[in-house]
Amino acid sequence: MKFKTQKQGLLNGTSIVQNAINPRGALPILSNILLEDYQKTLRLISTDLDICVSYSLVVDSQEDGAITVPAKRFFDIIRELPEGEVSVTTKKNNMVTIESQNCLFKIMGLPKEDFPKLPEFKDKEAIKIEQGVLKEMFALTSFAVSHDEARYILNGILMKIKKNALTLVATDGRRLAIIERKIDFNSTKETQAIIPLKTIQELLRNLNEEKELSLVMTHNQALFDMGQTTVISRLIEGEFPDYQQVVPAPAEDKIIVDREPFLLAVKRASLLATPDYQAVKMEVFKNRMILSKSTPDIGESREEVEVEYQGKEMVIGFNPSFLVDALKNLKIEKVCFEIAGADKPGVIRTDNNYIYVVLPMRLS
Repeated sequence: MKFKTQKQGLLNGTSIVQNAINPRGALPILSNILLEDYQKTLRLISTDLDICVSYSLVVDSQEDGAITVPAKRFFDIIRELPEGEVSVTTKKNNMVTIESQNCLFKIMGLPKEDFPKLPEFKDKEAIKIEQGVLKEMFALTSFAVSHDEARYILNGILMKIKKNALTLVATDGRRLAIIERKIDFNSTKETQAIIPLKTIQELLRNLNEEKELSLVMTHNQALFDMGQTTVISRLIEGEFPDYQQVVPAPAEDKIIVDREPFLLAVKRASLLATPDYQAVKMEVFKNRMILSKSTPDIGESREEVEVEYQGKEMVIGFNPSFLVDALKNLKIEKVCFEIAGADKPGVIRTDNNYIYVVLPMRLS
């Protein structure tokens, strides 16, 4: 294998694919990146056996071939090279030579045959989705994913596709986020899968606002083709809980509040929160809301926020982080916040099919 390319393109590709590598991987080969040079296209590939990330770029290829190189060392070398053209050549005994201007590095690689084979998605129907739409949907749901490994089924986002609707659902048992968007796809058959959080984070890093991606799913794998970058992920197997039964019916009296002042007030109240005293107190009156926080041996705060509300007065506590997660990702000026009672969940609903349900917390 022998090719030449510009440093920046090679550095970008290496930076993207090395995110998939688990530094504590059991197999030495999983710490390597596979370089495949074929017909003037270089593919960089990494995997931890659960997720695979590949990146393609056009190179000046003089000899096709493939080799794996230690990911971190290769990235560090490319990053420190002077700007300009880089030449990479495979020698005998898996020795890889990297040259740029007056610099020369030689590192040991491992043969391609040791690298895990990638799953194939031949003859599978591809679903086209706007990357900007999917990025927004992930941003409004991924924070609600559970990190409790004992509840592995909740360690990802449920993705449902039916007719021309794409629905994403995430929950950790204390909050629930649901979002639905129309897509250019028409099928009577419902397709659903649970996408692991690590895959979602990788996609969020690489999704481009202005392009489309192709999604292909099998019973245990999903492929997200974004053009230059492709992510292949193992799916979480199991039955996602019936989330629809825990979504409260719309409340009669709704609290309408400006999103930005509400977000900032919750953030300020959370400054006095501790692991033992997390809940922020929310007192709701006619056309005003008081957010307060009192923490023993720390201090207290109080702030009034204007709202549109004509319902009954109530006092309720919420985990401020749960409110901030949704408010900072919404792109709307006014938020409709529903609370049916002091012991009932808080619900944010938007006009474009987004629902966020948060369980209340006991006030100390």
